[in-house]
Amino acid sequence: MGQPTLLKRSIAELIGTYILVFLGTGSVVITVLLFQGGEGPPGNDFFVGIGMAGWWAISIAFGIAVVAMIYTFGHISGTHINPAVTIGLWSTGRFPTMEAVWYIVAQFIGASLASMTIVLILGDRAVDTGLGATAPFAGVSYWQAIVAEIVATFFLMLTIMGSAVDSRAPAGFAGLSIGLVVAGDIIVFGNITGSSLNPARTFGPYLSETLFGGDNLWEKFPIYVIGPIVGAILAAWIYDYVAGTRNAD
Repeated sequence: MGQPTLLKRSIAELIGTYILVFLGTGSVVITVLLFQGGEGPPGNDFFVGIGMAGWWAISIAFGIAVVAMIYTFGHISGTHINPAVTIGLWSTGRFPTMEAVWYIVAQFIGASLASMTIVLILGDRAVDTGLGATAPFAGVSYWQAIVAEIVATFFLMLTIMGSAVDSRAPAGFAGLSIGLVVAGDIIVFGNITGSSLNPARTFGPYLSETLFGGDNLWEKFPIYVIGPIVGAILAAWIYDYVAGTRNAD
């Protein structure tokens, strides 16, 4: 059987990103709705309505989505489901420019459709929660948020390089290792930047919030473009240097 066409691979990326954003940001929406009416510890500005139990639930939802999509579409499209990952691989010469463009467009469409579906199912109350949109939390500056996204995405891309891209990696474990690092990132970085790691994952909720009369957060969007892309490129190049991946492949 030959390699799937670019169109089919792009559709796989669209569906994979749709499921990632629907399950991931959907878990944020449900968590916030369940918490409504509750109160955090007095004087604790770091507590914004999602406690550690909530972040664990959200991290598991994102992690499960990533694991499932890698095992579902990994053999078809590679399951990037993230423009930063696509750009990271493109920067090392592993991915043709035109195919990267198709993938990125598909990822943004999938993320946008996922957020719109959440609104279709839950209505205005989903919009009122912010639809899982990412933004820096209390006490986190713009540049600190960018650094946080660089670091978090670096961890993600490094795991992708070592478990999925490097041909010497043990077979069959990429999905699990990548899903676990996504979950770990969210537990640590969730209450700092929302732990996006993914420009499309942030774009979908932002677009739906705008379309359905929610918050306008577009001034924060560069954080979730610059941070993930820089983190992914750094990880890809550093892994290649340290592991000698080019020679191995």
